[in-house]
Amino acid sequence: MLEARDLHFSFVRGRALLDGASFCLAPGEVLGLSGASGGGKSTLGRVVAGYLAADRGMVTVDGAEMSRNRVAVQYVHQSSIFAVNPRWRIGRVLEEAWVPDEAMREAVGVSRRWYDRYPHEISGGELQRVALLRALGPQTRYLVADEITAMLDPITQADLWSVLRDRAHAGLGILAISHDAALLERVSSRRVELVDGRLSG
Repeated sequence: MLEARDLHFSFVRGRALLDGASFCLAPGEVLGLSGASGGGKSTLGRVVAGYLAADRGMVTVDGAEMSRNRVAVQYVHQSSIFAVNPRWRIGRVLEEAWVPDEAMREAVGVSRRWYDRYPHEISGGELQRVALLRALGPQTRYLVADEITAMLDPITQADLWSVLRDRAHAGLGILAISHDAALLERVSSRRVELVDGRLSG
């Protein structure tokens, strides 16, 4: 179980983006997270994944502080170009985290032909597939999917969510962050909304 307990966070003193946000995410569950633009959805995702430190509160995996098991929670952003080293070839970007087998690589739609290319030499949709594959290593138990298909064409969007639904059926817990209500309705097993720094629903 991934649990966020009473999370508080602000970039500017006196303006809390998170003001006691709490939720639980079970293995195999897809929890849809919506909310107003600029309302703190991505901030919550980054705190949960350990990219930002909460001002107060705690994130735990199976009751233990997440800092002790950080690799269990991975984060994928909508703009994958900012998540990779532009000086590394795709093969190195991928295998920095783990070495995917052929079946997993083909399931996500990553071609071996890309391995010798640099990130700017493949399309945004292709690079997003690379970022997703990199995040789906064997130690990943929970994935924070932050608007991961918002910038993609409908076919690529459907392909990636098909992969993620299959992974959820195999036990991966997913926090799906999106402003797209129709998408969350299709992919989520449960939904919550971030309003004034707290989660409802």
